[in-house]
Amino acid sequence: MSLSTSTISALRQRLQAGEISAVDIVEDLAAAIAAKDGEIGSYLSQDLEAARTMAAQADLSKPLGGIPIAIKDNINVIGHPCTCGSRFLASGYTAPYDATVTELLKASGAVLFGRTNLDEFAMGSATENSALKLTRNPHDLSRIPGGSSGGSAAAVAADLAIAALGSDTGGSIRQPASHCGVVGLKPSYGRVSRYGLVAFASSLDQIGPLTKSVDDAALLLQAIAGPDRRDSTCLNLPVPDYLADLNKGVAGMRLGIPREYFGEGIDPAVREQVEAATKRLQAAGAELVDISLPHTEHAVATYYIIAPAEASSNLSRFDGIRYGKRADAPKDLADLYQRSREEGFGPEVKRRIILGTYVLSSGYYDAYYARAQKVRTLIRRDFETAFGQVDAILTPVAPAPARKIGENADDPLHEYLSDIFTLGPNLAGLCAISVPAGSVPSGEGTNLPVGLQILAPHMGESTLLRVAKAAEIAR
Repeated sequence: MSLSTSTISALRQRLQAGEISAVDIVEDLAAAIAAKDGEIGSYLSQDLEAARTMAAQADLSKPLGGIPIAIKDNINVIGHPCTCGSRFLASGYTAPYDATVTELLKASGAVLFGRTNLDEFAMGSATENSALKLTRNPHDLSRIPGGSSGGSAAAVAADLAIAALGSDTGGSIRQPASHCGVVGLKPSYGRVSRYGLVAFASSLDQIGPLTKSVDDAALLLQAIAGPDRRDSTCLNLPVPDYLADLNKGVAGMRLGIPREYFGEGIDPAVREQVEAATKRLQAAGAELVDISLPHTEHAVATYYIIAPAEASSNLSRFDGIRYGKRADAPKDLADLYQRSREEGFGPEVKRRIILGTYVLSSGYYDAYYARAQKVRTLIRRDFETAFGQVDAILTPVAPAPARKIGENADDPLHEYLSDIFTLGPNLAGLCAISVPAGSVPSGEGTNLPVGLQILAPHMGESTLLRVAKAAEIAR
């Protein structure tokens, strides 16, 4: 069996038994990438020699010793490109430092191998907004892998990565995990350091794992979670043993089914698969409880005011002076700013910067941004009330399976609405995970994966993983 198809847990056992070496895994992955990634397009770059060196020196006694991990290309790895899927950083920019998660992975013995594709600056739900290449869904090459962490999800699903890191601002780990049939975990806000992640929306972004199993997600989260003095939003709290309660099952747990997530607008085949997954958890001993999250309908509008506003501020640093794209022969400083940003940013990034600048502008701040923050509070309170009744919440990840590449390409509102089930946890700072729930026929001879989303309270990752493991076993 190819090593690239294995989980972290299985490879760790074989490494420690001396059956294989870390270099063997890297070589096997490199061969798989060479054979298959030309049609999938999950990677933007790989440094095989650096990975071989790391693998040869890996300390197999460490928790992730010898395991290659792919990294979304908006997370800094010292000495490697960090393009963010943008022309702005594609012309020779090299990361001058390691992100905290990168440091922690190295400290855990992991081998960093490959930078994965993404929507430009993580703004998108399809990975079609990358300025550098197109990524395809391994289950149907005519369809999107989801986004913005589509390269990471596609690589794991196609066995071109053992596991990967992504970032999630409004569903960018969970939605591609659902579309590609892998596990994708968004940690609670403040659980994982954002230092070294190129910021999109600072009050929403979180880094998390995409893996082939819930056990692997727990292992990766264990490695990257914890306080960081360089990130003031990262909470100074102890990190639990995420494997300790993983196999306790759901007997006696109360799992909420929010009626707002199963109503109008969801594909009937998707609803059927998600409901079947909830029934399997009920059969495993959980009690299903009908709940309401009444402000769900406002999540899309709220998110698409707050996130672009923060993006407008964060992306102001890309000005053609300090690093990245710089316009040739500018007439003056204003021309340098204008043309560097015009030439460097793609259409979706420009759209969000313009929207964010507008809602922050004089005369509109109170009408839009301040009001959106108040609605965000209402959404958070909905979840707090719900978690007073239940241990975790079960929902779909996306209202439909992966769409065709290019479909609705000229309708950004349709794309924004596809995030309706994943935005709430980011606005409320919760932890959430997508686990495979089944598949639906595409009508063209392929089956398209569907994910079950599980939500748990802030810093409730142990509960989240326990329910996710039970769902994985029951499938």
